[in-house]
Amino acid sequence: MKIIDRLKEDRIHISFEVFPPKTDEGIDKVLGATAEIAKLNPAFISVTYGAGGGTSRNTAKIASYIKDDLNVLSLAHLTCASSTKEEVREVIENLKSLGIENILALRGDIPANMAFPSGNRFRYACELVEEIRKHGDFCIGAACYPEGHVENEHKEDDIKYLKQKVDSGVDFLTTQMFFENDIHYNFLYRIREAGITVPVLPGIMPITSAAQMKRSQELSGTVFPRRFLSILDRFGSSPEAMRQAGIAYATDQIIDLLANGVKNIHIYSMNKPDVAAAIMNNLSEIIKC
Repeated sequence: MKIIDRLKEDRIHISFEVFPPKTDEGIDKVLGATAEIAKLNPAFISVTYGAGGGTSRNTAKIASYIKDDLNVLSLAHLTCASSTKEEVREVIENLKSLGIENILALRGDIPANMAFPSGNRFRYACELVEEIRKHGDFCIGAACYPEGHVENEHKEDDIKYLKQKVDSGVDFLTTQMFFENDIHYNFLYRIREAGITVPVLPGIMPITSAAQMKRSQELSGTVFPRRFLSILDRFGSSPEAMRQAGIAYATDQIIDLLANGVKNIHIYSMNKPDVAAAIMNNLSEIIKC
Protein backbone atom coordinates (compact mmCIF):
# COMPACT_ATOMS: atom_id res chain seq x y z
CA MET A 1 0.00 0.00 0.00
CA LYS A 2 1.15 3.52 -0.73
CA ILE A 3 1.36 6.04 2.08
CA ILE A 4 -0.46 8.71 0.07
CA ASP A 5 -3.53 6.44 -0.06
CA ARG A 6 -3.44 6.06 3.70
CA LEU A 7 -3.07 9.79 4.25
CA LYS A 8 -6.20 10.42 2.20
CA GLU A 9 -8.29 8.38 4.64
CA ASP A 10 -10.55 10.53 6.81
CA ARG A 11 -8.99 9.60 10.14
CA ILE A 12 -6.04 10.48 12.34
CA HIS A 13 -2.73 8.91 11.38
CA ILE A 14 0.32 8.85 13.65
CA SER A 15 3.60 7.59 12.21
CA PHE A 16 7.05 7.05 13.71
CA GLU A 17 10.67 7.11 12.60
CA VAL A 18 13.58 4.78 13.37
CA PHE A 19 17.21 4.85 12.29
CA PRO A 20 19.62 2.03 11.38
CA PRO A 21 22.60 1.13 13.57
CA LYS A 22 26.03 2.52 12.70
CA THR A 23 27.34 -1.04 12.36
CA ASP A 24 25.76 -4.37 11.44
CA GLU A 25 26.28 -5.59 15.00
CA GLY A 26 23.52 -3.30 16.26
CA ILE A 27 20.83 -4.46 13.84
CA ASP A 28 19.06 -6.82 16.26
CA LYS A 29 18.60 -4.08 18.85
CA VAL A 30 17.09 -1.76 16.23
CA LEU A 31 14.79 -4.49 14.92
CA GLY A 32 13.62 -5.13 18.48
CA ALA A 33 12.86 -1.47 19.10
CA THR A 34 11.07 -1.26 15.75
CA ALA A 35 8.92 -4.28 16.63
CA GLU A 36 7.86 -2.58 19.87
CA ILE A 37 6.94 0.60 18.01
CA ALA A 38 4.96 -1.46 15.49
CA LYS A 39 2.75 -2.68 18.36
CA LEU A 40 1.44 0.90 18.67
CA ASN A 41 -0.40 0.49 15.36
CA PRO A 42 1.28 3.36 13.50
CA ALA A 43 0.12 4.52 10.07
CA PHE A 44 3.67 3.77 8.88
CA ILE A 45 7.26 3.61 10.13
CA SER A 46 10.02 5.44 8.29
CA VAL A 47 13.66 4.37 8.27
CA THR A 48 16.44 6.94 7.91
CA TYR A 49 19.42 6.62 5.60
CA GLY A 50 23.12 7.11 6.23
CA ALA A 51 26.11 7.84 4.05
CA GLY A 52 27.26 4.52 2.61
CA GLY A 53 28.26 1.26 4.27
CA GLY A 54 26.10 -0.80 6.60
CA THR A 55 23.87 2.11 7.56
CA SER A 56 22.48 2.54 4.04
CA ARG A 57 22.23 -1.21 3.43
CA ASN A 58 20.35 -1.67 6.66
CA THR A 59 17.76 0.95 5.68
CA ALA A 60 16.38 -1.44 3.08
CA LYS A 61 16.68 -4.41 5.47
CA ILE A 62 14.73 -2.66 8.24
CA ALA A 63 12.12 -1.25 5.85
CA SER A 64 11.57 -4.73 4.43
CA TYR A 65 11.29 -6.19 7.96
CA ILE A 66 8.66 -3.58 8.85
CA LYS A 67 6.63 -4.40 5.77
CA ASP A 68 6.97 -8.17 5.60
CA ASP A 69 7.40 -9.27 9.23
CA LEU A 70 5.57 -6.58 11.17
CA ASN A 71 2.86 -5.96 8.55
CA VAL A 72 3.20 -2.19 8.86
CA LEU A 73 3.65 0.27 6.01
CA SER A 74 7.31 1.25 5.67
CA LEU A 75 8.96 4.36 4.25
CA ALA A 76 12.60 4.08 3.21
CA HIS A 77 14.68 7.27 3.26
CA LEU A 78 17.06 7.81 0.36
CA THR A 79 19.68 10.56 0.19
CA CYS A 80 21.75 11.42 -2.85
CA ALA A 81 24.52 13.89 -1.91
CA SER A 82 26.83 11.22 -0.51
CA SER A 83 26.32 8.67 -3.32
CA THR A 84 27.02 8.55 -7.02
CA LYS A 85 24.11 8.45 -9.44
CA GLU A 86 24.81 4.80 -10.15
CA GLU A 87 24.79 3.95 -6.44
CA VAL A 88 21.47 5.76 -6.02
CA ARG A 89 19.99 3.82 -8.94
CA GLU A 90 21.16 0.54 -7.41
CA VAL A 91 19.43 1.42 -4.13
CA ILE A 92 16.19 2.31 -5.92
CA GLU A 93 16.23 -0.99 -7.81
CA ASN A 94 16.93 -2.89 -4.58
CA LEU A 95 13.97 -1.23 -2.85
CA LYS A 96 11.84 -2.07 -5.86
CA SER A 97 12.92 -5.74 -5.75
CA LEU A 98 11.97 -5.87 -2.05
CA GLY A 99 8.47 -4.59 -2.83
CA ILE A 100 8.97 -1.32 -0.96
CA GLU A 101 6.61 1.22 -2.51
CA ASN A 102 7.37 4.31 -0.42
CA ILE A 103 10.55 6.41 -0.56
CA LEU A 104 11.43 9.68 1.19
CA ALA A 105 13.69 11.54 -1.26
CA LEU A 106 16.32 13.75 0.38
CA ARG A 107 19.47 15.50 -0.76
CA GLY A 108 21.10 14.78 2.57
CA ASP A 109 24.10 16.34 4.22
CA ILE A 110 27.17 16.96 2.07
CA PRO A 111 30.08 14.87 3.41
CA ALA A 112 33.07 16.82 4.67
CA ASN A 113 36.00 17.24 2.28
CA MET A 114 33.95 16.16 -0.73
CA ALA A 115 33.67 18.24 -3.88
CA PHE A 116 30.00 19.06 -4.35
CA PRO A 117 28.27 19.39 -6.70
CA SER A 118 29.99 16.99 -9.06
CA GLY A 119 28.92 15.54 -12.37
CA ASN A 120 28.25 12.05 -11.05
CA ARG A 121 25.97 13.08 -8.18
CA PHE A 122 22.47 14.51 -7.98
CA ARG A 123 22.69 18.10 -6.77
CA TYR A 124 19.11 18.67 -5.60
CA ALA A 125 16.34 16.55 -4.10
CA CYS A 126 14.11 17.40 -7.07
CA GLU A 127 16.59 15.59 -9.33
CA LEU A 128 16.39 12.55 -7.06
CA VAL A 129 12.58 12.66 -7.18
CA GLU A 130 12.69 12.69 -11.00
CA GLU A 131 15.09 9.73 -10.98
CA ILE A 132 12.88 7.69 -8.64
CA ARG A 133 9.90 8.35 -10.90
CA LYS A 134 11.81 6.78 -13.81
CA HIS A 135 12.27 3.50 -11.96
CA GLY A 136 8.74 2.59 -10.97
CA ASP A 137 5.41 3.52 -9.49
CA PHE A 138 6.68 4.66 -6.10
CA CYS A 139 4.93 6.91 -3.60
CA ILE A 140 7.48 9.66 -3.00
CA GLY A 141 7.74 11.86 0.07
CA ALA A 142 10.08 14.80 0.61
CA ALA A 143 11.19 17.12 3.38
CA CYS A 144 10.15 20.71 4.03
CA TYR A 145 11.34 23.34 6.48
CA PRO A 146 8.79 25.50 8.32
CA GLU A 147 11.53 27.74 9.67
CA GLY A 148 13.33 27.84 6.32
CA HIS A 149 16.24 25.77 5.07
CA VAL A 150 19.54 26.82 6.63
CA GLU A 151 21.09 27.27 3.18
CA ASN A 152 18.42 29.68 1.94
CA GLU A 153 18.63 33.25 3.16
CA HIS A 154 15.07 34.15 2.19
CA LYS A 155 11.95 32.14 2.97
CA GLU A 156 10.49 33.12 -0.41
CA ASP A 157 13.32 31.26 -2.11
CA ASP A 158 12.77 28.29 0.16
CA ILE A 159 9.12 28.00 -0.90
CA LYS A 160 10.04 28.49 -4.57
CA TYR A 161 12.46 25.56 -4.39
CA LEU A 162 9.91 23.50 -2.45
CA LYS A 163 7.33 24.09 -5.19
CA GLN A 164 9.87 22.94 -7.76
CA LYS A 165 10.53 19.80 -5.74
CA VAL A 166 6.82 19.00 -5.35
CA ASP A 167 6.20 19.58 -9.05
CA SER A 168 8.92 17.03 -9.82
CA GLY A 169 6.61 14.31 -8.50
CA VAL A 170 6.32 14.47 -4.71
CA ASP A 171 3.18 12.93 -3.18
CA PHE A 172 3.51 14.24 0.38
CA LEU A 173 5.82 16.30 2.59
CA THR A 174 7.17 15.82 6.10
CA THR A 175 8.41 18.83 8.03
CA GLN A 176 11.60 19.23 9.91
CA MET A 177 11.04 19.33 13.67
CA PHE A 178 9.60 22.49 15.17
CA PHE A 179 8.63 23.41 18.71
CA GLU A 180 6.14 26.21 18.23
CA ASN A 181 2.96 25.26 16.36
CA ASP A 182 2.29 28.76 15.05
CA ILE A 183 5.40 28.31 12.91
CA HIS A 184 3.75 25.32 11.26
CA TYR A 185 0.40 27.04 10.75
CA ASN A 186 2.09 30.07 9.15
CA PHE A 187 4.16 27.78 6.95
CA LEU A 188 1.05 25.93 5.77
CA TYR A 189 -0.63 29.21 4.85
CA ARG A 190 2.39 30.36 2.83
CA ILE A 191 2.87 27.14 0.87
CA ARG A 192 -0.85 26.80 0.10
CA GLU A 193 -0.76 30.36 -1.23
CA ALA A 194 2.14 29.26 -3.44
CA GLY A 195 0.07 26.40 -4.90
CA ILE A 196 1.57 23.51 -2.93
CA THR A 197 -1.41 21.27 -2.20
CA VAL A 198 0.09 17.88 -1.24
CA PRO A 199 -0.43 16.58 2.32
CA VAL A 200 2.05 17.94 4.87
CA LEU A 201 2.94 15.88 7.94
CA PRO A 202 4.23 17.97 10.86
CA GLY A 203 7.33 16.38 12.34
CA ILE A 204 7.33 16.28 16.14
CA MET A 205 10.49 15.53 18.09
CA PRO A 206 10.08 14.60 21.78
CA ILE A 207 13.11 16.18 23.46
CA THR A 208 13.84 14.11 26.55
CA SER A 209 17.32 15.32 27.50
CA ALA A 210 19.45 18.44 27.36
CA ALA A 211 22.01 16.67 25.17
CA GLN A 212 19.30 15.76 22.66
CA MET A 213 18.20 19.38 22.48
CA LYS A 214 21.76 20.51 21.77
CA ARG A 215 22.16 17.96 18.97
CA SER A 216 18.82 18.92 17.46
CA GLN A 217 19.74 22.59 17.43
CA GLU A 218 23.14 21.90 15.85
CA LEU A 219 21.62 19.75 13.10
CA SER A 220 18.57 21.81 12.21
CA GLY A 221 19.07 25.31 13.54
CA THR A 222 15.54 25.18 14.92
CA VAL A 223 14.34 27.82 17.38
CA PHE A 224 13.28 26.69 20.84
CA PRO A 225 10.52 28.87 22.33
CA ARG A 226 10.93 30.43 25.75
CA ARG A 227 8.45 28.05 27.39
CA PHE A 228 10.48 25.05 26.25
CA LEU A 229 13.73 26.62 27.45
CA SER A 230 12.08 27.14 30.83
CA ILE A 231 11.33 23.42 30.98
CA LEU A 232 14.93 22.63 30.14
CA ASP A 233 16.24 25.04 32.79
CA ARG A 234 13.97 23.57 35.46
CA PHE A 235 14.16 19.85 34.68
CA GLY A 236 17.23 19.37 32.45
CA SER A 237 19.42 18.15 35.30
CA SER A 238 16.98 15.34 36.20
CA PRO A 239 16.86 12.68 33.44
CA GLU A 240 13.53 11.20 34.50
CA ALA A 241 11.87 14.59 35.03
CA MET A 242 13.15 15.88 31.67
CA ARG A 243 11.93 12.73 29.94
CA GLN A 244 8.46 13.19 31.39
CA ALA A 245 8.43 16.91 30.59
CA GLY A 246 9.62 16.31 27.03
CA ILE A 247 6.91 13.73 26.42
CA ALA A 248 4.30 16.11 27.85
CA TYR A 249 5.52 18.97 25.65
CA ALA A 250 5.38 16.82 22.49
CA THR A 251 1.95 15.54 23.48
CA ASP A 252 0.72 19.11 23.95
CA GLN A 253 1.99 20.03 20.47
CA ILE A 254 0.21 17.06 18.94
CA ILE A 255 -3.07 17.74 20.73
CA ASP A 256 -3.03 21.34 19.52
CA LEU A 257 -2.36 20.18 15.93
CA LEU A 258 -5.20 17.66 16.09
CA ALA A 259 -7.56 20.24 17.59
CA ASN A 260 -6.79 22.51 14.64
CA GLY A 261 -7.67 19.93 12.02
CA VAL A 262 -4.31 18.29 11.34
CA LYS A 263 -4.87 14.57 10.83
CA ASN A 264 -1.43 13.24 9.87
CA ILE A 265 1.48 13.57 12.31
CA HIS A 266 4.99 12.11 12.16
CA ILE A 267 6.94 11.55 15.39
CA TYR A 268 10.73 11.37 15.41
CA SER A 269 10.80 8.58 17.97
CA MET A 270 14.60 8.02 17.78
CA ASN A 271 14.41 4.22 18.34
CA LYS A 272 12.75 4.81 21.72
CA PRO A 273 9.63 2.63 21.92
CA ASP A 274 9.00 3.71 25.52
CA VAL A 275 8.75 7.37 24.47
CA ALA A 276 6.54 6.50 21.50
CA ALA A 277 4.28 4.38 23.74
CA ALA A 278 4.00 7.13 26.36
CA ILE A 279 2.85 9.64 23.74
CA MET A 280 0.33 7.21 22.26
CA ASN A 281 -0.98 6.46 25.74
CA ASN A 282 -1.50 10.19 26.28
CA LEU A 283 -3.47 10.30 23.01
CA SER A 284 -5.41 7.06 23.47
CA GLU A 285 -8.89 8.60 23.51
CA ILE A 286 -8.05 11.70 21.48
CA ILE A 287 -7.10 9.78 18.34
CA LYS A 288 -10.48 8.03 18.39
CA CYS A 289 -12.28 11.31 17.78
